[in-house]
Parts: sequence; C-alpha cells; structure tokens
Amino acid sequence: MKKLISIFLLVACSFAPAQLAKHTLNPAKQNRNLYPDDANAKEEIQDALARAKEKNKRVLLVFGANWCYDCFVLEQALHESDIAPIREKSYEVVHVDIGQGEKNTDLMKKYKMNIERGVPALAVLDASGKLLFSDKDGEFEAARRMAREDLIAFLEKWAPVESKNPPRNR
Repeated sequence: MKKLISIFLLVACSFAPAQLAKHTLNPAKQNRNLYPDDANAKEEIQDALARAKEKNKRVLLVFGANWCYDCFVLEQALHESDIAPIREKSYEVVHVDIGQGEKNTDLMKKYKMNIERGVPALAVLDASGKLLFSDKDGEFEAARRMAREDLIAFLEKWAPVESKNPPRNR
C-alpha cells in the first residue's frame, strides 16, 4: 500500500508544475526599456486620455521602473494572446517611471499609489481622467505569481461598458 501511495504522489507531483505554469503569468523574457529616463509621464497621460476619449477606452497607468522584474512580467502578459485583445480593445497603456521612488511622486499622489507596497502598481482612469481604480494594497507587485485568470478578470472588470468582452469559455 505504501508503494502505491508513493507512486501516486510521484505522478501527482510531476503534473503540478505543468498545471501551475498554465495558470500563472510567464517569466519575463525581454529586458526592454519600459520606463525611459526622458519620458514625460504627464504628457503621455494627456495623450492617452485624448486617444481613450476618441476610441471609448480606459487609460491603464502602470507605475514601475526598469529595475522591477515584475514590471516586465506584467508587460509581457499584457501582450500575450489571451490578454492582448482585451488590452488593445479597452485600454491605452502608459508606463509611469518611479525611478527609485523619487520620480513622478506628484502622479503617485494624484492617483493614490502606495508604492511602498511594491510595483508594478496600476491605476485605471476613464476617458475624462477620473480615477476608477488605484492599486493601494500592492495587488500587482508580485506579478510573477499572479494567476492569468486574475489579470484577465481585472482587465474585463474595468473595461468600458461598450467594449466589454463577451464571457470566455472556461
């Protein structure tokens, strides 16, 4: 009986990593310059708001920094085949550089970001600039452990009503 239980546990454990990988975000593969030093976040937000108004979208602000691995994990996830269509249809994305915590502090305050809880930190604005969601509790700071379904649910929840995606088959 012990041998049978041991074999069962061995087989069960060999499938667990594959199942986990299927549901969590993938590790970042690229080291891009998501948060350029010379970016003007205020201008980028204004431009994104203008595009959002024109296209009936929301603005997704991603506060982070180039040293943040989880920022790259989240960025990669936003471009993957099951998530990108939601992002493209419903959001204009702006990356807001926090540097080492000293950059864009006025925007962190304006959008009620609590970066002490970690980055990436997200805010969602409607096309008029009204804050709809602010990541106050570090909901996205551990993007590498985030379930894909949770990111999809978040994006679908905050998408504009007219562009809500139909329920997916699960």
